[in-house]
Amino acid sequence: MSRVKTAFRTPWFWAIIGIALLLLVNSIKNPAYLAISVNPTTGLLTGNVLDILRISAPIIMIALGMTFVIATEGIDLSVGSMMAVGGAVAMQTLSTLDSNSVGAMFTAIGLALLLAIVLGAINGILVAVVGLQPFISTLIMMLAARGIARVITDGQNTNATNEPFRQLANGQILGLPTSFVLAIAIVVLIALTMRRTALGLMIESIGINPKASRLAGIRPRPILIGVYVLSAALAAVGGLFSVSEVMTVSVGGTGNLMELDAILAVVIGGTSLAGGKFSILGSTIGALLIATLNKTVLFLGIPAAATPAFKALVIIALVLLQSERIRSFAFSRTKSSGTPTGPAATESTPVSKEVVA
Repeated sequence: MSRVKTAFRTPWFWAIIGIALLLLVNSIKNPAYLAISVNPTTGLLTGNVLDILRISAPIIMIALGMTFVIATEGIDLSVGSMMAVGGAVAMQTLSTLDSNSVGAMFTAIGLALLLAIVLGAINGILVAVVGLQPFISTLIMMLAARGIARVITDGQNTNATNEPFRQLANGQILGLPTSFVLAIAIVVLIALTMRRTALGLMIESIGINPKASRLAGIRPRPILIGVYVLSAALAAVGGLFSVSEVMTVSVGGTGNLMELDAILAVVIGGTSLAGGKFSILGSTIGALLIATLNKTVLFLGIPAAATPAFKALVIIALVLLQSERIRSFAFSRTKSSGTPTGPAATESTPVSKEVVA
């Protein structure tokens, strides 16, 4: 019973419930929704579940980076634009090299990550050194990075041909999408780094009380800069996953409004916007929920104009389920509805008689 109560109090538990309910709704509409088959042309596994895992990879990446930024009581509104920058650099590099080699792929990835790291460092310096509010500095970078992506591609949607790079999203490892496997590997690596070293505790302490953490010997500035660099780099990786699926970058569409999905995934996963403790597992599950929700919207054929409202209703319902106050209120109402009333109740409550007397 104690484990059940603990699960109910865990935010990402309700995210799992949300994923299960969405899959159930889709399965009711199409009983074969969860079926997995083999594509006779490619020999790869296909199915809606695999599609969800594939489209979740970019969301997992930006949500992971956003987790540490929010844990420091910050916010990064530029992750969507960083995705566009990473995709723009990769596609422009591959189109210029015009090579189908693995070396060209790694060159494109390296240049994309390098530029993202530089832009992330600028974000971190504006926040940690200059002292700008994270909302303002990353809002500026959101506009600037999108502009940089346009400059890189001359304002045009850029495509390229490179089979190794295309396999990032369209390939499979042990039947799972390559991008999803790589995303989970990155999550595990970063989680081990955060929990097996003092870095995770230092990030949490800065989010809880930066002054106290400074008195304890922690230097907030390098950690804050590092957190924004990590967020930008992971967003660029998410952009690489996104453009490798279609081998085209849309400077206006790639990563558009993805920062909102990242924030939602982190909050759904249980990381507080007030800073402090974070949950890497929770953010990952939250990203899977967002991916499932996006897939459900398309599968149910919900009109584009109504899509934001539908997503908002689902997320509001989930957040209400996570609320301790809402659950306590519902539980107390249930108990009160079972309390006897009338003469029997009066006889069983002698304290009330004494008070009246």
